[in-house]
Amino acid sequence: MRRPRLMPRVSALMRMTAVRLSAIYLALFAVFAVVLVVYVTATAASILKTQSREAIAEEIGELGRVYYNAGIIGIVRSIERRSRQPGASLYLVTDSTGRILAGNVESLEPGTLDKTGFTDEAFAYERFADDVEERYHMALAEIVSLPNGMRILVGRDQAEQERFRVIVQRALILALGLMGAGALLAWFVVGRRALQRLDQMSASSARILGGDLGERLPVTGANDEFDRLSANLNTLLARVALLQEGLRQVSDNIAHDLKTPLTRLRNRAEGALAEALGGGDPRAALESNIAEADQMIRTFDALLMISRVEAGFHPAEKGPLDVARIVADVAELYEPLADEAGARLVVEAQGPVEAHVSRELISQALSNLIDNALKYAAREDGSESVVTVALERRGERCRLSVADDGPGIPEDRRVRVLERFYRLDESRTKPGSGLGLSLVQAIAQLHGGRLALEDAAPGLRVVLDFPLDGKAAAGDDARFKPEET
Repeated sequence: MRRPRLMPRVSALMRMTAVRLSAIYLALFAVFAVVLVVYVTATAASILKTQSREAIAEEIGELGRVYYNAGIIGIVRSIERRSRQPGASLYLVTDSTGRILAGNVESLEPGTLDKTGFTDEAFAYERFADDVEERYHMALAEIVSLPNGMRILVGRDQAEQERFRVIVQRALILALGLMGAGALLAWFVVGRRALQRLDQMSASSARILGGDLGERLPVTGANDEFDRLSANLNTLLARVALLQEGLRQVSDNIAHDLKTPLTRLRNRAEGALAEALGGGDPRAALESNIAEADQMIRTFDALLMISRVEAGFHPAEKGPLDVARIVADVAELYEPLADEAGARLVVEAQGPVEAHVSRELISQALSNLIDNALKYAAREDGSESVVTVALERRGERCRLSVADDGPGIPEDRRVRVLERFYRLDESRTKPGSGLGLSLVQAIAQLHGGRLALEDAAPGLRVVLDFPLDGKAAAGDDARFKPEET
């Protein structure tokens, strides 16, 4: 015989947070619904009871005036007349022994006439009627004792009020029942959809844990909490994939680009050793080795700085600074170098432009861009080249650009030059490590901005665009989404 699987399924279902929360909400809803039914029913009964007492008090007042004007005989006649009217209230006159003298009541619940005043609860009575099924009723009444021992009872039948109370109670129960059923249906539909979304996210997470970093959590476009969570996690995954790809590229590029200088360094060291053993002067070889080692140290320093900037761990602090002042200082530093390179450095800065930036990093980025422009825009015929540094404010963003009139970079290779250690074939004969633009891109992303390479016609224009507050726009973390050009 197969073991029933219903209980394990229910147990597994109740372990889910969404199901537990829904069960709690449903239980709270049921409690509040019951409280509401009881409250409304009790309130309706209290209102009806108050209305009955007010009507009885009014009739007692009228009978009191009759008794004052006409005495016992007048009040008995008045009660006889009132009791015969259609839809009459409850009337009864008894003597001191409890014998009925007048009214429309045949019998009362025992003990009803023992106390005077308003009855606390409804009591049963039997009324003169032809229809036996309608002779027994419930009523509220006020009992008045006369000086001679006679008692007068004036009451109101509670059948209509009781029917009204029952109707209200049933209507509320039905309405709340329908609301509960609707809540259960909505919970089933919405909860099932939520569970399906969670299952999809779990499946995607399992594939990611399996090593597929290209997998992303599903985003339906509903912009609900699941979409926001998926978008944030997808941004995180993109960041992880970007760092992993960067690590792979760095490893490959280090193996490729540093193997040659390390081999050259070793060969020079062997040559210097042989020179020294042969009685020669190894100074020139050692100086060349020191220069080669310094270049390698600068390369590793640039790699370390890029890694720190991309990870957001760079010690430089950002603050409100005038970017135009930074541009002027860096341009002044590079003017002598531009003269030596046969270039003219032009500054077009519209300032002041205050932004939340790091002076050290923005200066480093601008220095790299100017250094590249001076290096690659130099002309073999010795004619003067022009390097233009421009700064302008566009709304809530700052646009910093460096343009030259050199040969430029082909459009299909502008994305590649942003990779670490990538260098064009034409530039491999010039000093450098191929990390300058990578560092500038990392600095741009740290400031919530982007780096773009444009055609200066002729030459190349490198644009560093970032917000004045130094933060990426909501839902668009530029640090994780390098711009494609």
